Amino acid sequence: DSLTSFHTIKNFDLIDQNGNPFSNENLKGKIYVTNFFFTTCPGICPKMTSNMGVLQEEFLGDEEVFLISHSVTPVKDSVAILNKYAAAKQVNDSTWRLLTGSRELIYDLGRNYYFIEEDLGIEKTNGDFLHTENFVLIDQNRHIRGIYNGLNKTAVAQLIADVQTLKLE
Repeated sequence: DSLTSFHTIKNFDLIDQNGNPFSNENLKGKIYVTNFFFTTCPGICPKMTSNMGVLQEEFLGDEEVFLISHSVTPVKDSVAILNKYAAAKQVNDSTWRLLTGSRELIYDLGRNYYFIEEDLGIEKTNGDFLHTENFVLIDQNRHIRGIYNGLNKTAVAQLIADVQTLKLE
């Protein structure tokens, strides 16, 4: 099977906005969308969060689809802060989790597994800040199936359509 040689998202252990452990096991057999944000971001994050909200609305109650947002400032974005942010942004934890944990793990996932940044080929160190508007679509086998501009309504609509298509596979 040619799909078995595909790049796969590695195992991870993080903590959600409720203080509960959250790992790849929570996503087993699910299609999910991920992004990277921070609660104090004045620029692109509020718009991205709002578009994740559009996805939440679309897939609320759908057992096959999940959303995860990783904090890129996990030291500042404690569980309590994420929880407050989640409440303010009407994050429904049955569909969407905000994740914090080891900065090293979050940056490794973002850069080396989700390929979240567009400047591929530019060498980044762990000290370089991770900041991107991309949403990444992951299938049931932990393979990347698409990268979308999380600020763009058309791209988000395409992402929704692509999730629907994946559900039929």
